[in-house]
Amino acid sequence: MFICSIYPKQMLARIKRHPRLKWALIIILSLIALFFLFFGSIYFGLWGKIPSSKELTELQQNKATQVLASNGKLIGKFYVFDRQPIDFEQFPEHLIEALIATEDARFYEHDGIDNRSLLRVFFKSILLQDESAGGGSTITLQLAKNIYGRRDFGMFGIVINKMQEAVIAKRLEDIYSKDEIIELYFNTVPFSDNTYGIESASLKFFNKHTSELSLEESAVLVGMLKASHYYNPRIFPERSRLRRDVVLMQMARNNYLSMEEAEELKLTPLILDYKSYSHDKGIAPYFREQVRKDVSKVLDTLKNKDGEKYNIYRDGLIVHTTLNYDMQQLAEEAMLEHMSELQLEHEKSYGNYAPWIRNKKILNDAIKKSGRYQSLQKEGLSESEILKKLEQKHPTELFSYEGMETKNVSTIDSISHYLKFLNSGLLAVNPENGGVQAWVGGVDFRFFKYDHVAQSKRQVGSTFKPIVYTAALENGIDPCSYFSVREVTYEDGWTPSNSSSEGDDPNMNYNLKAALSNSMNTIAVKVLMETGIGNVVEQAHNMGIESDLPEVPSIALGTASLNLSELTSAYTSYVNKGHYSKPYYINKIEDGNGNLLAEFKPEVSPNKAFSEETRKIMINMMQATVNEGTATRLRYKYGLKNDIAGKTGTTQNNKDGWFVGITPDLVCVTWVGADDHRIGFRNTGIGQGANSALPIFAKLMQKMNADPGFNNITNARFEPLSADLAEMMQCPPQERDNFFERLFSGKSKDQKRNKDEKKKKGFFKRLFGKKENDN
Repeated sequence: MFICSIYPKQMLARIKRHPRLKWALIIILSLIALFFLFFGSIYFGLWGKIPSSKELTELQQNKATQVLASNGKLIGKFYVFDRQPIDFEQFPEHLIEALIATEDARFYEHDGIDNRSLLRVFFKSILLQDESAGGGSTITLQLAKNIYGRRDFGMFGIVINKMQEAVIAKRLEDIYSKDEIIELYFNTVPFSDNTYGIESASLKFFNKHTSELSLEESAVLVGMLKASHYYNPRIFPERSRLRRDVVLMQMARNNYLSMEEAEELKLTPLILDYKSYSHDKGIAPYFREQVRKDVSKVLDTLKNKDGEKYNIYRDGLIVHTTLNYDMQQLAEEAMLEHMSELQLEHEKSYGNYAPWIRNKKILNDAIKKSGRYQSLQKEGLSESEILKKLEQKHPTELFSYEGMETKNVSTIDSISHYLKFLNSGLLAVNPENGGVQAWVGGVDFRFFKYDHVAQSKRQVGSTFKPIVYTAALENGIDPCSYFSVREVTYEDGWTPSNSSSEGDDPNMNYNLKAALSNSMNTIAVKVLMETGIGNVVEQAHNMGIESDLPEVPSIALGTASLNLSELTSAYTSYVNKGHYSKPYYINKIEDGNGNLLAEFKPEVSPNKAFSEETRKIMINMMQATVNEGTATRLRYKYGLKNDIAGKTGTTQNNKDGWFVGITPDLVCVTWVGADDHRIGFRNTGIGQGANSALPIFAKLMQKMNADPGFNNITNARFEPLSADLAEMMQCPPQERDNFFERLFSGKSKDQKRNKDEKKKKGFFKRLFGKKENDN
């Protein structure tokens, strides 16, 4: 001011008389020149390109792809950065006020750079070392940093980055309105737990959309912005609460709240409803992983407007699925409740003689299949060197139904630990169109990645028998035909037997309904042989079974290996008028603006797999399985009064337990077993499908019965048999096979079962004059 107040001639004269003043002026002017040169080098991109105004008008941020349930509820996301943009109109007013009060009180007065704040920072923070003076950063400057980040320029890094941000901030203010800057800021700012944007943070920490946030919840999220990890409410709830209170007081000081309101809100407890959308955690992780795989394949065939392939992790797509969010939650709960109990029963039954303890081959095979063993093998280590490394102990988090626990164990210990666990799969679909309602691929995706819905093929046991009986009806065998329970040895020397007490009397004959509902092995094979193996295989394929089926007598007992999807598809035909529906789960894929990229339709077979009469009789026979057969515990133990048809299944040596539950509007298949085929249940009492797999369905139905939202499924009723069909099935379930009476009457057992040629041609022909052909 002193120099500027002197006339130029006088100033020059004084400079000549005072050399020090001359040098001071030269230094000052040089510094100013250097500053402008330095700033110019930054402005013109010598330290890295600064985005132009045009580029800033076309801001593109990595956005998370959202996976939605059938009701539009978010079930998961795929992302590099967990970001989910929303519009300004979706921000509650108190959220905007909390941000401005805390981060930039003069936001609506400056043009991106708050000169008053910068002066305060310079004099108080730098010269006077007053840490309480606050910072000079504005919301617009923070936005510039959020969008473009900071680079390492060594000792000049902070200065260069700040100047670059100042240039970007000025350009942003010229291009965007204040509201638009707020929108951009909230959609890009980082929160705790690798979360970007207010919508993602709101869903993660409070399980609600931003528009639904309360004032104190908004204050919690805004409070995180000062230091996202330090004020993480999940890890440091007390710190987060105190920071929230600071935000509330700032709102009061800036007249957005009264002091009384702020003090009252400070008494509110901090309550989170934390929902992780990480790949390994959250609802339906196995389902989400399958969706990720399928969507990625679809995107490989599509290109965006720039001619590039869409990226599932960056392009903010929206995937609409058929999944019933509430049913999925209940299915996961039902599975965990049952499996935790069954696991204890399983381990107790074996005691110290468990195969995962005594059978060294099983353990050694599991070790050699492990990823760690194979990676060390690729490094060229010998087997002894590999085993030595795998025996080294280290802290490891281990799965347990009582809660995760960290123990100091070796890799071999860990492999042995997981060998003992049973696993599970569940698939529930809408039979009319195959839309997947619930999908549980295993007991815990974090520790068991193998999906028993999408990847596993296991022997299906007695759940294959309804297909045999369906083929029998279609090929002219009367439901009131009687078959002997007596054991028979077939050409290959195989002699099937019954596991239940029903087969104790070899002189007893049973009709189809009694034989199926009590799952009699000997009769199932006899029905298969009389129907013709080829006819049964053809019937299975007509019902949607795609796997190759062995044409051997043992197929009647389910020795074929199928996956849950195939078996579920076959059973949908029983409640979809004879048409099978393939399970499907993606309805459509949209871009972030709602433009349709791909759409998927249900795959329902156009041809009937069997006649309507066969369908109704089979439902009636499988209802008997629930009411009086192998699945009666649905009634007496779990108290279910719904209309349910079903079939239990148990494979040889109790390796697999199955249950198929059918209601008029839902088909649900459950499987339980060990991942290693060599490990089965200790005995049939534990391992039979009625004990191992049925309870998952039973518990799911109990939970659905308690929720009025499922009344359309739980209250549905099967259509009763017509009078003609009911009369046709009016025969005693069993009769004694009087061998001597037949011997002296000259009638063979086949003649007794099939009294005349007309019966052999089919009871439908007798009833209706001709066999129905609905294909």
